[in-house]
Amino acid sequence: MDINQLRCFVAVGKELHFGRAAQRMEMMPASLSRFIKLLEEDLGVRLLNRSTRNVSFTAEGAIFFDEANNIIERFDALARRFKVGIKDDRRTLRIGAMDTAARGLVPALLNLFLAQHPDTDIHIIEDKTINLLPKLKSGWLDMIFIRAPQTLDASLAVRFITREHCVLAVPVSHPLAAKSSVSVADFSEAAMIVADRRTRPHSHDLTMSLFKHAGLTPHIAQYAEEKQTILSLVAAGLGLAVVPASYSNMNGDKVAYIPLVLDEQSKGLPLSVTWQKGNEDEYLRDMLRLLNEHKGALTEGL
Repeated sequence: MDINQLRCFVAVGKELHFGRAAQRMEMMPASLSRFIKLLEEDLGVRLLNRSTRNVSFTAEGAIFFDEANNIIERFDALARRFKVGIKDDRRTLRIGAMDTAARGLVPALLNLFLAQHPDTDIHIIEDKTINLLPKLKSGWLDMIFIRAPQTLDASLAVRFITREHCVLAVPVSHPLAAKSSVSVADFSEAAMIVADRRTRPHSHDLTMSLFKHAGLTPHIAQYAEEKQTILSLVAAGLGLAVVPASYSNMNGDKVAYIPLVLDEQSKGLPLSVTWQKGNEDEYLRDMLRLLNEHKGALTEGL
């Protein structure tokens, strides 16, 4: 398997048509088809369904397409960097952040950091914790802001930052929308929209623990991965949801957000920063120092 095979496959994946993909790659359709066949033989798996009229991904092909596209983008970016050469002393800091951190804490922290290091190039990736951790371990990212799992790779260092406050999201027409605060007893019989545990374990477990500690079982109407999807389902009247308070400005015309009264056993959602042990990069250390010095102001409102 080589980069040209990946380019051919991605071209077909984007067009879902061998003729148009061949034009994009400036090659004959037969040659393009041969590259794809060799790639499938190398992998030992079929990536595309082919017929006389259309082309579609197999289940494996759809997954492989996303990864192959990422590899090509990274390869091209690397090639461009070394073709033009390093023209100045600008440094790059690569940061990964889960959604709530990317919305508030990270921009505020960068504002402090860039005041001291104005010539730094900052690259930010927003993604889920399960996707950010491999990028950190591989060295693709310098630091990540995540909900740390219970067990963490021994090569990584982690520092707890805070627990984010949570609110109950309800449709604006719901009877609870007028309340100034709620406890789990107030919505114990309501249908709930719950985060998928595979991709958002902390959000899922928080909702489940709220009911468990109250001796109740939630009535789950739907599981969803993305916060925006969860809030859209709430807006449509399909259920209520426990979400981070930082999302209280989303879907404001259709969703009301009510503060949750939590007991000591049911705390908010943890937020931590993680980096590779032994990384003594000056800029990474400055980011961690600023985070420590301004923690109170940076976490206010979370």
